[in-house]
Amino acid sequence: MVDIETARQMALSLPGAVEMDHFGAPSFRVKKKIFATMWVADERMVVKLSLIEQSVFKSFDATVFYPVPNKWGLKGATFVELKKVRQDMLADVLNISYQAVLGKKK
Repeated sequence: MVDIETARQMALSLPGAVEMDHFGAPSFRVKKKIFATMWVADERMVVKLSLIEQSVFKSFDATVFYPVPNKWGLKGATFVELKKVRQDMLADVLNISYQAVLGKKK
């Protein structure tokens, strides 16, 4: 289990990461692009993954990692249940999402 503040600090520990509001929710960005959003009341995050990465994490535990149930989920937006995720797994998924956004050209 990872608490909200630890998840926040993990996201902000990535080089150049900043926290900004995104429609009332904390979002974490690098180069002005969102790599994670936190749903504080639900104790979960949304990260951006490729569909293959989403499938890999979901196959590990579909109660911890699962697609956002809309068109964004079909594009790789993935929920991470903070109450259930191991800290090392959260670090991995945040880093993958961060690297994907960092690599995109503006």
